[in-house]
Amino acid sequence: MTELRMRVYGALVNRVPEIREKYHNVRDGQTDSRERLRAWAYLLFLNAVWALGLAGVFGLAGGSRSRKGPDCRTAARLPDGPESALSLRESPQELADRLEPFDVVSFDVFDTLLLRPVCRPEDLFYLVGERLGYPDFKNLRMRAEEAARKECERLEGHRETDLFRIYGWLEREAGICAKEGMRAEERAEEELCFANPYLLETFRILKERGKRIIALSDMYLSEKQIRRMLEKCGFTGLEGCLVSCGQRCSKSDGGLYEAAKRLFGPDRSFVHIGDNPVSDGENAKRAGWSSVRYQNVNESGKAYRAVEMSPVAGSIYRGLVNARLHNGLTCYDKDYEYGFVYGGIFALGYCQFIHACAKARGTEKILFLSRDGDILKQVYDRLYPQEAKAGRTRYALWSRLAAAKLSAGFYRQDYFRRFLFHKVNQGYTLREIFSTMELEDLLDGIEDPRAQLTDKNVGVVKDYLCGRWEEVLAHYEKQNEEAKAYYEEALSGCRTAAAVDIGWAGSGALALDYLVNRVWKLGCDITGIVAGTNTPHNAEPDMSEAQLASGKLISYAFSSAHNRDLWERHDPAKGDNVVMERLLSSPLPGFRGFAGEDYEAKALAPRADEEARRAARIQAGVLDYCSLYQSLRIPEYAGAISGRDAAAPAFLWMAGKKKLPEGTDIQCVLT
Repeated sequence: MTELRMRVYGALVNRVPEIREKYHNVRDGQTDSRERLRAWAYLLFLNAVWALGLAGVFGLAGGSRSRKGPDCRTAARLPDGPESALSLRESPQELADRLEPFDVVSFDVFDTLLLRPVCRPEDLFYLVGERLGYPDFKNLRMRAEEAARKECERLEGHRETDLFRIYGWLEREAGICAKEGMRAEERAEEELCFANPYLLETFRILKERGKRIIALSDMYLSEKQIRRMLEKCGFTGLEGCLVSCGQRCSKSDGGLYEAAKRLFGPDRSFVHIGDNPVSDGENAKRAGWSSVRYQNVNESGKAYRAVEMSPVAGSIYRGLVNARLHNGLTCYDKDYEYGFVYGGIFALGYCQFIHACAKARGTEKILFLSRDGDILKQVYDRLYPQEAKAGRTRYALWSRLAAAKLSAGFYRQDYFRRFLFHKVNQGYTLREIFSTMELEDLLDGIEDPRAQLTDKNVGVVKDYLCGRWEEVLAHYEKQNEEAKAYYEEALSGCRTAAAVDIGWAGSGALALDYLVNRVWKLGCDITGIVAGTNTPHNAEPDMSEAQLASGKLISYAFSSAHNRDLWERHDPAKGDNVVMERLLSSPLPGFRGFAGEDYEAKALAPRADEEARRAARIQAGVLDYCSLYQSLRIPEYAGAISGRDAAAPAFLWMAGKKKLPEGTDIQCVLT
């Protein structure tokens, strides 16, 4: 009976967060049987309303006033053009021109002048709860606010509570020290809120013109703290800051507008800018003010954000992306957005993972293999500048092509798989195949070099090369010598190193380890770190399972041992490998091998073609996401990004598009 009761409770109460919150607001603390019956009836009503999709009609969507943002549970089809174009609005100069005729310009504060690095305001309570060491704090904090509002309404005839009252409830009901809790929440708000760049520029222009500017906020934080937060973010010189908890009235009931009139005189002309269509819009007009709607950034971006993410990391990700793309200041190009929205969190999380692995294993050197390692090294060096300064990171020339040639003496099967069997029946001629292998002079034994490689002649070609195997290996001796010298310098003094790549079988790192230790005798144990592994859809799905099991290879986002849903969904035949590789685009050329005296200079010289330009824009987006993340000083525990979370946005993009941005050169990506 108990198990059945828990199942029913879970289905009716816990399935929808809004239902759980509203039910507990009514039910908690009741002991009278009639009141309990009313609460249960209300619970059934809530479930019926949500099941019929009528929550908005009944005004039940969302919770307490702190819950101004979206619930972030759905994702719509991704837009065909730049997402930022959806929120592009008049310039700050043009908005300032519109506001200039008014005597007093008023701004809403939260979600207007100030933005939070979370997609819903109450998600900040996760971070406060961690500081306090209290589990389920978010839900407790929301219940405390509603209880405090009800107390204000009962005792004083209004619902405008303050932080002191909220934490008084938490101290009584949950044992949380009110003083400590208030300090933790105030610090979290002050440290993490940041300026809306669009309105910061508008504010600056208005101040230069000598306009009288005030702020109005329906908020439980004090006027003193809100002023301090605004000044920290660049909004200085306010002539007034009216807060509902201090004035005992709000924009929601129209009282703050009347209070501002009393402050400046009723004969002044007022205009208010805010994101809430009712309290900032309709209520301002009822008070005789003009109003300008500023679209909430999280409402604008909600439909396009990945939802299959953990609560804390997911909310931070959505909050940062929505703040950048939907503040209205700039329309970005699609390549930049691809890097910012999908590549940024992926590169950031992957570099965090690389750092953790290297630290745990005592790794002395991290080799970021070309070309995927280009942007990864840039991100890593920004996150951990002390390691870059100490010379522990290196962009290392390597590729599957170079690995296949140099390790052919040991990995003969992989050599033939890459150069022959993976190119069967794809229209390649034998001359083209031998040219890629750098064996053109061995065509003398081939009857028709213009013939295509097919499933019928691939065995014959393989047998022919095996018969001249010593000659094949001799073609790569000079490159082996060059590669040895290159890595002898790169790994000088190191006994352990990590080779970082995108994936998938990890053969690049394994081949490098073989050459470094068995052929070149450099004595440096190399561990391979990959973003993802081969999946059930690969021709060789279990190719590296033994190395993954032993820890010789480590995977970040998915493998057969973790995040199996991603592992099963990732299908190279549908272009998923290419999409993931595109996240780590680089304008540098693909590395073909250690041939020629200037091989290194050529490999480090950025290309000048259109694809390179687009790759640079993707990298700019990746780096800007990481810079924004760093600038906010998000606590390490809150910003830690799991492989599952890092891959989720890219998987959403794959599901919504199943193709690369228009104009992408697939062959260039695959090189």
